[in-house]
Amino acid sequence: MLRISIFLFIVMCVWITADAQQLTVRDRASGRGLEHVIVRGGDGQVRSTDADGRADLTGLAPGTRLRVELIGYTSQDVGVDELHERGYIVYLEEKPFRMEEVIVSATRWKQPQRDVPSRTIAVREGDVLLANPQTAADLLAASGEVYVQKSQLGGGSPMIRGFATNRVLIAVDGVRMNTAIFRTGNVQNVINLDPLAIERTEVLFGPGAVMYGSDAIGGVMSFSTLGARYGTTDGLTFSGNAYTRGSSANGEKTGHVDLEYELPRWGFVTSFTYSDYGDLRMGSHGPDDFLRTRYMERINGVDSILTNGDPELQVPSGYSQWNVMQKIRHRPAEGWDLSYGFHYSRTSDYARYDRLTRPRGSGLRSAEWYYGPQTWMLHSLAIGNSGGSVLYDNLRATLAYQRFGESRHDRDFGKPTLFHRTESVDAISVNLDASKALAEKYTVSYGVELLHNTVGSTGENEDVRTGVSIPGSTRYPDGATWQAAALYANLTWSVLPALSLQAGARYSFISLRADFDTTFFHFPFTTAAMDNGAMSGSLGAVYRPIEALALHGVLSSGFRAPNVDDVGKVFDSAPGAVVVPNPDLRPEYAYNAELGASLIIDEVVKIDVTAFSTLLRDALVRRNFTLNGQDSILYDGSMSRVQAIQNAAEAHVSGVQARLELRLPGGFGLTSHFTTMSGDEELDDGSTGPLRHVAPWYGTTRLTFTMSRFDADVSAVYNGTVSAEDLAPGLEGKDYLYALDDNGKPYVPGWVTLNLKLRYMPTDFLQITAGIENIGDIRYRTYSSGISAPGRNYIGAIRLSL
Repeated sequence: MLRISIFLFIVMCVWITADAQQLTVRDRASGRGLEHVIVRGGDGQVRSTDADGRADLTGLAPGTRLRVELIGYTSQDVGVDELHERGYIVYLEEKPFRMEEVIVSATRWKQPQRDVPSRTIAVREGDVLLANPQTAADLLAASGEVYVQKSQLGGGSPMIRGFATNRVLIAVDGVRMNTAIFRTGNVQNVINLDPLAIERTEVLFGPGAVMYGSDAIGGVMSFSTLGARYGTTDGLTFSGNAYTRGSSANGEKTGHVDLEYELPRWGFVTSFTYSDYGDLRMGSHGPDDFLRTRYMERINGVDSILTNGDPELQVPSGYSQWNVMQKIRHRPAEGWDLSYGFHYSRTSDYARYDRLTRPRGSGLRSAEWYYGPQTWMLHSLAIGNSGGSVLYDNLRATLAYQRFGESRHDRDFGKPTLFHRTESVDAISVNLDASKALAEKYTVSYGVELLHNTVGSTGENEDVRTGVSIPGSTRYPDGATWQAAALYANLTWSVLPALSLQAGARYSFISLRADFDTTFFHFPFTTAAMDNGAMSGSLGAVYRPIEALALHGVLSSGFRAPNVDDVGKVFDSAPGAVVVPNPDLRPEYAYNAELGASLIIDEVVKIDVTAFSTLLRDALVRRNFTLNGQDSILYDGSMSRVQAIQNAAEAHVSGVQARLELRLPGGFGLTSHFTTMSGDEELDDGSTGPLRHVAPWYGTTRLTFTMSRFDADVSAVYNGTVSAEDLAPGLEGKDYLYALDDNGKPYVPGWVTLNLKLRYMPTDFLQITAGIENIGDIRYRTYSSGISAPGRNYIGAIRLSL
């Protein structure tokens, strides 16, 4: 595919054509076309750009002056003669803070952010190019409002409003990514996404179950990848980008290319990225508890513990990854739009770093613990119609097939048996979404969703001395299925010019079937059959008493239906503990309330504050359990305490999210994000304790400078302390992940890093980005992480656009 793209690249360079009557308006930072740009001409006509940033200027007389304007961008006045010299391309620069956004994630259709009662943020392509994140998880963390946990370099588990893993939902181009084996432990699937192929990221905070169903409790992360565009000339046009990046903390080497071909009724875009990361170096100033003083190697068939000559180097942690994407778009007739997308991502093997640091006596518990290649493949076909009918104004059907692959491989120190457990999920989804303006003040969106997941799971035990393998226990019941069917509707009502209401409801029916193999464990059951119905809803309002002030509030509910991971998993959750299946589960429900305000003062200051509170009932949590009347069983050669996922708790989270933006003189600007929250959950004995995924207070403050083709960003990223007394129950037994206080108890130290990012565009086609992260070389770990963050990190990147 790459060779074909290179060939087409050469051919297209010869075939590029331009139509002097077509204006293209692009974002200065990313180079992407801007939609809904208003072009006002001296002839009195008003034109608007399409989804590709194009507007037809046919018929304009020489000398005509145009005003080009878009909310959130600095307007430009330009003459037709000047446009001819520019190649009919206008670049708009984003204002220091955004007065308005168009949001898709809230209703699955475009709507002004001012009408969305829930808190949302958007990360655009230009933000990504300046932030220079290594992975999609780092992209989310760079937003300043999503917290990310890491157990290894090849990872990143988002935490939103005190919820994580299978209580937050990931969507890619409108397709649900969460599967039947998303677990309660940390989930790393977001790294399957290529940040260099992401056009826009939206985060919807709080339950999004009306639109997305199960798992959307803490929030929804909606990723829109690069889209194919139609040409506006009769011939074939071509564009593309080449990008390379390197960083010092892990010896990163990244290369990327995306190519775009356009015809009047066809569009094609191809993207390819390869990244190679070495072992990660931590900072020099911080707790010695995080140092990697020793590591394991097998020498001449003998497990040996070696002294690490460079204890700041986290051995082993490096890995590599490649991503490919192909999209094809076709307009068979006016009002119809067909789009096919293909994604494929694959990592190399990568170490589960935190498990390799677990002590056992004076030695180490594990000799090997690594993930096999994590793979993800997505085929999606979207069929859209905007012709309108009695039932809809806009209609979209999305059919998708995904294939996920992952594996775990572990062996205890000094033991000969290497356990291999391999999982796969085949996920099929069908979404039918429609929107209809019922009257001037009413808009309804509604739809249907069908999901089907099939889980594959195999186990194998290998003797590393002889290379002989025998069948072993599986992590999940092989062939288990998880299915869901849902109906939803959402109504937006513009009650008054200053007041809009939004109400929605969804009913979901979930079915799970699993057959258990009793060869290795004598379960008191052989099958699990579970059928659950779940109802969720939302009611919100946005009130603007004056143009500069917006008040918003929402009451919403979300749910998570038990999946195959909850019902059928067998795994070691911690040294001396094993989780076994529990077929007697029901959905957990979240009830959320939030209230917020956004105020703009003289277009110089913007203040945005949201307070929220979420109650989780019938929470699915891991608790002590019995199997055939026994509280302990032999698992992988060790006697382990039996546990299972159960509806056994209630949890509560409340907090505040705040954002401040200042437009300062001389091209300077200041932006600050701050989040603080607290949470607790019910324990076995009826008392309460801290909720595990509630991060300490955290924030980011950025001083920016923009001047023509130059951008600078100086930032401070900071995190509060979690004392030993405030650690969630169960984490005290994982002291190897944390620093130790003066009493020898594990805790999370607070930290601050200073960072510098620079971007320069010497031409419209070349961007040079450089930066230094963690200038002070601080040694720290983000909350609940098992690997230390990068120390002082020098970054350099070059992007060439054609």
